Amino acid sequence: MTSAPAVLRAVSPLATARADGAGGWPCITSGGPRAGDSRGAVTAEFAVTLPAVLLLLAMLLTGASAGITQLRLEEGARAGARALARGDDTAAVERIVQTMSGGSAAAAVSAEGGWITVTVTDRVGGPLGLSIPWLLTARASTRSETAG
Repeated sequence: MTSAPAVLRAVSPLATARADGAGGWPCITSGGPRAGDSRGAVTAEFAVTLPAVLLLLAMLLTGASAGITQLRLEEGARAGARALARGDDTAAVERIVQTMSGGSAAAAVSAEGGWITVTVTDRVGGPLGLSIPWLLTARASTRSETAG
């Protein structure tokens, strides 16, 4: 009569479960997927989605690079057109355009009537811009302020 009542001895099913699964209750680690089995599935899903995520990131970076390049080209074209309108020579205009737009930008100057046009072109940088032949162009026109 030294044994305790059954209600007090078995407090929970986990308290009576043994490591080998004996004792009437299944072992916690037996039955169902093991922790190592689901890790392989997660690794496979990650390996499938990683290239898509990297491609999306490369496209976003290339788009941002194209936007920045376009803004620089427009600013360079405007500065070049202002310099031509003041009467600067084309060599000075090309230096101004390359300073404002970057060293790889190319400037073309044309005059028609009293209007002067500066066209600036450059390639897009970034991860995809170097492999895709993507040229951006900016054009600025102004009236000549010099006589003749």
